[in-house]
This record gives sequence, structure tokens and C-alpha cells, in this order.
Amino acid sequence: MFSGLKDVTVGRLPGKVAGQQFLIQDCENCNIYIFDHSATVTIDDCTNCVIFLGPVKGSVFFRNCRDCKCALACQQFRVRDCRKLEVFLCCATQPIIESSTNIKFSCFQWYYPELAFQFKDAGLSIFNNTWSSIHDFTPVSGERNWSLLPEDAVVQDHVPLPTTEELKAVRVSTEASRSIVPVSRGQRQKSSDESCLVVLFAGDYTIANARKLIDEMVAKGFFLVQTKEVSMKAEDAQRVFREKAPDFLPLLNKGTFCMIGIFFIFVSESKETAPGDVDSFYNFADIQMGI
Repeated sequence: MFSGLKDVTVGRLPGKVAGQQFLIQDCENCNIYIFDHSATVTIDDCTNCVIFLGPVKGSVFFRNCRDCKCALACQQFRVRDCRKLEVFLCCATQPIIESSTNIKFSCFQWYYPELAFQFKDAGLSIFNNTWSSIHDFTPVSGERNWSLLPEDAVVQDHVPLPTTEELKAVRVSTEASRSIVPVSRGQRQKSSDESCLVVLFAGDYTIANARKLIDEMVAKGFFLVQTKEVSMKAEDAQRVFREKAPDFLPLLNKGTFCMIGIFFIFVSESKETAPGDVDSFYNFADIQMGI
């Protein structure tokens, strides 16, 4: 717990929280960094704070907070009775805001050496990130309580790196090219209606291959829209892959396979079929994940 702090920089190093619950409350003008995975995190009555949270297995819940800037990864994200938050988010399910205003979102963008293992310990996939699919429980007619930060927003300008000697020992990078979570455009307005779906079947190097593909495509000027990691049974193949399903049955017949779907915007030779491929895969993924 961090409680009743003011004008300080505090944190927890990797291995110090180790999957426990954590509470942050009644803090003002503080920089708080949790460089470890946790079970759940509740943040109450905080004002003008910078907060970084490593992977959270369950929920992150902000209540009655004002003027805070955050970067975090979690299974569930909820905001209630808050005003003016900026959140660089990785969330496996649809983020929820309630009775809150001026909440701004962007994609999680962070790296330190222990972070990938912490995602695994928290049971989170780096590819399942619905950061921009916000649900507002209390919408106001003619107004919007949330928005997306500019695409060129620099995370370090909002959530600066720690300055204390203890926390500086964690080798943090906020460069997009090093981010553990692939930086995606999400629900931002697309510059083209043409798209492509890439599906990678599970294997020894699936995650590494997916990351390499994303890096190379982005370097060539393509835009990453969204990624999903899901399990699929052989009987699901016909619905998702349609006439191409027989090509994948030899793989799927071996059992339930985890697949990573990567949705790019780009000029495709098969632009007529690409939108259907994208819709089929992501409709299946959303149903399976309960989104």
C-alpha cells in the first residue's frame, strides 16, 4: 500500500509485489512506479500523480482521482468519479468509464527486462489489447467523456521515467520499437479502407516471429491496427477461414491452437477479400474472449 503521500517519488522493484493485491490512496503530487506484477490494484482519491503499474492479473480501478497520468497493463480497467486522466493502456477487455470526464487514452508503450516475464506471471497476452474500445456507462448527450491522445503523443512526456537512484536501476525504455506490447492504432481514424489480416499458428517461436513481422511491416510504412491471441478448435476454422479452412485443418486437427491475428492497414492485392478476412477473425476472437 501507498497511502497519504505527498510530493514524493516511490515505487516497488521487480519481485517485491509478486502477484499480491496493491492499494494506492490519498496521494498528491507523487510519482509512483510498481515494476512488478500484481493481482489487483485500486487507486482512490489521488490528485496530480504519475502512476506506472506493471501487469495486473485482474482489475485496475480508479475512483475519485483527478489530474493523473498513468501507464498500465491489466485484465480489466475501470474508472469511476474521475476527472482529467491520461492513460497509456494495455487491457485485455473493454475499458470502462463511469461518471467521469476528460479521460484520454493511448496505447501502452513500455519496456524493462523483467516485463515480458511479468506479463506471463499475470496471465496476460501482449497481443490482447483493446485499449481504445472504451465503454462509457454514463454518456452525456452531445458530449464525450473520453477521447484518444494524439497518435504522436510521447509516453515519456506524460509518464516520465523515475529519478530516484533505487528506481533508476530498472532499465526502462519508452521507445515504441522496444515496447513489450505492440503499439497499435486501435479505433483511431484509418487513413485507408484497405486492410490485411495475418494469422500465425502457435509454434516454438510464434511470439518472436509475430514481433519481427510487426517491426518489419511498420518500418516499411504500414500501420498496425490491432492484434489478438486466441485459441481455436478445428470446428471453428470453417466459420473463420471459410473456403480457405481446408488449408489449415492439418494444423488445427492436432488440437486446440493458439493463434495470433495481426490486422494491418495497407494496399493489398486482394483488397476485395481482406475486409471479410479481418471481420471473420476478429468477430470470432471477440466472442471467444467475451468482449
